[in-house]
Amino acid sequence: MAEKSKILVVGGTGYIGKFIVEASVKAGHPTFALVRENTVSDPVKGKLVEDFRNLGVTLLHGDLHDHESLVKAIKQVDVVISTVGNMQLADQTKLITAIKEAGNVKRFFPSEFGNDVDRVNAVEPAKSSFSIKAQIRRAVEAEGIPHTYVASNCFAGYFLPTLCQPGVSSVPPRDKLTILGDGNAKAVFNKETDIATFTIKAVDDPRTLNKVLYIRPPKNTYSFNELVALWEKLMGKTLDKVYVPEDQLLKNIQEAPLPLNIVLAINHSIFVNGDQTNFAIEPSFGVEASELYPDVKYTTVEEYLHQFV
Repeated sequence: MAEKSKILVVGGTGYIGKFIVEASVKAGHPTFALVRENTVSDPVKGKLVEDFRNLGVTLLHGDLHDHESLVKAIKQVDVVISTVGNMQLADQTKLITAIKEAGNVKRFFPSEFGNDVDRVNAVEPAKSSFSIKAQIRRAVEAEGIPHTYVASNCFAGYFLPTLCQPGVSSVPPRDKLTILGDGNAKAVFNKETDIATFTIKAVDDPRTLNKVLYIRPPKNTYSFNELVALWEKLMGKTLDKVYVPEDQLLKNIQEAPLPLNIVLAINHSIFVNGDQTNFAIEPSFGVEASELYPDVKYTTVEEYLHQFV
């Protein structure tokens, strides 16, 4: 058995980052997390950092804006996984420069974990957000850095507790709900722990090298209408449904304040355009995670929704 790659997670205390760190440790990879000095004193993130330490994660102090700290951290590992948030996406150019200088990285995973940004047809302001991720892809490729892009589609923990209702508290609706467009475009909903497991599986897999890893399991692929029908079946009652036509949704996006306009524009891309599923995964550019790793027992949408019944 070949030795498992050493993994550095940048942005490990973020939403998806903490799951990636845990999955890396669980899979037996020597795991490193880049943390800023001030993160340790943060009440929430400080607790996460302590959890990482207890898991056996090696904490490396550094910052995206401190080139020397990045190079020093990167030289200690084989693989770099970035899970930085939206505000730091563009700063990943600094990570690319450091990876290039370090010269030892076998694989880089830039912060993606959503739609495949090269195959979306989004409106503003989501369009700009997606285009930053696409620009980072081009920069990685231009430098010849070995990479994998993870298109994990929808975070179950973000979309399913509210059944994709923006601005609703964290319980699925039990009386009425809003469906975007005609409700027939298919989307994919994956539990965060499963996204992390699949991502770590891809780290040392030659089949995912310089490819997009799509997490698109058949049992987690639903149209809005199918998702509502499933929830109705689990609850044993029918909901009142209000359909929002595309032209009305586009008007809502233009009139909504930040950050609601971004949320609505992303929902338009997913639930009206069907940008997660409206193309076939071709071997030339991508692979599908549940096909590559049939041993992963992922949580299905139906299993996930059961907790709310």
